Amino acid sequence: MGVDQHGLRTTAANPAALDHYDRAVDELLHFRAEVVAESDAALAEDPTFPMAVALRGYLGLLTTDFDDAVATRAYLAEYEPGEVLPREQAHLKAVGTLAAGDYHGAGRILADLTIEYPRDALALAVGHQIDFFTGNATSLRDRIGAALTSWHPDDRHYPNVLGMYAFGLEEAGHYDRSEDIGREAVERNHRDVWGIHAVVHTYEMQGRFGEGISYLDARLDDWSTGTFFNVHNWWHYGLYAIEAGDRKRALEIYDTVLHGPFASGVALELLDAAALLWRFELAGDPQPERFTALVDSWQQRAAEPHYAFNDAHAVMAYVGAGRFDLADALIADRVEWLRTDRPGVTNQAMTARVGLPVCQALVAFGRGEYEAVVDLLYPIRGYVNEFGGSHAQRDAVYKTLVEAALRAGRLPLARALVSERLNVRPCSPYNWLKQAELARALGDEAAAVVAGERAAALARAGGSVPVP
Repeated sequence: MGVDQHGLRTTAANPAALDHYDRAVDELLHFRAEVVAESDAALAEDPTFPMAVALRGYLGLLTTDFDDAVATRAYLAEYEPGEVLPREQAHLKAVGTLAAGDYHGAGRILADLTIEYPRDALALAVGHQIDFFTGNATSLRDRIGAALTSWHPDDRHYPNVLGMYAFGLEEAGHYDRSEDIGREAVERNHRDVWGIHAVVHTYEMQGRFGEGISYLDARLDDWSTGTFFNVHNWWHYGLYAIEAGDRKRALEIYDTVLHGPFASGVALELLDAAALLWRFELAGDPQPERFTALVDSWQQRAAEPHYAFNDAHAVMAYVGAGRFDLADALIADRVEWLRTDRPGVTNQAMTARVGLPVCQALVAFGRGEYEAVVDLLYPIRGYVNEFGGSHAQRDAVYKTLVEAALRAGRLPLARALVSERLNVRPCSPYNWLKQAELARALGDEAAAVVAGERAAALARAGGSVPVP
């Protein structure tokens, strides 16, 4: 029996096991690869340590990789817990539920656990990631907010909890509060890459890409290396570069980091690579060679139905590479998979409601069937969040709908879609470029010129303020 770094009792067999577990949680909160080694070290000291077992299970399941999930299920099936504390039992139940494919059920167990043990950093971190994978903005905010007053500013991991809260605030639309909390988290701990990420998201959602670039540049050494999250933050930098009209810089980032010589090929990095290239596809700047380089990795990662959000990005890569045969095969496989009901498997509903129509729309877009794209995406636009990701990530879907509406000549719908975007994010050059394209299609050349000039002015200004 022992007490962890946050004052919670555990059934670790010896102090060394608990020490390695505490270090593992610290590494997890900082998104450092060393979490795996520390987790293994804790289990080497005590293979029956319930919290270390749960942590290892979470690590294998949060990759969203099918093979990792299979291996994790096998590992958990062999584990025979002895007498455990109620908190540990809840974690074992949560990780087992997650291993069975029930994201929502696992999230609920961890939420209940957090009510009883608000200082359980592992429950907060894993629950937060589950909320992210299911696109639950309200829970991203409130799961952390419900625990926050139980943490003291002097606590070692208080900044990490603030960073999580900042991201939840951003996804729930509280941008001013998100920026303040995120900046505080980073000021308290400059290596809080999730806090940096939260601030970056806030700038993205407000069209403040110039400030975002400056913020990342000023903290380059804090976020760009040494974690398994640096690739994703570089992806955000690439989005800023695209918004600023600097596509060359975005592709340099792609070739150097997103799918460069040291690319890991894990699903989370492949997502970023495909998502960045898809924005080039939408802009009429196809990247078939770069997309082709992603195909083999995606074939390995998306061979089985496991996470619909991954499927959509695999299809982006297939379509961008001209491999419609692979895209069609993936879609046919998911259609067949949906014929068998799998109670409690969250991905089945994700696939049926969002993943499958998004995949079908991406293929239709690649084939130039823009009416079909609109017919597939417009009805689901209100609940695309259900298949996971952030607002910034899912914007690829909404931009596909905008582009398809314009290309299909569905001008009243395009006008509505562009108007929505402009009024939420008037600082975005992309939104004004679409307004210019729409005005030109409607025969209003003067309005098109004005909108184009506004887009150019915002690109130069970094989107800090809307141009009058």
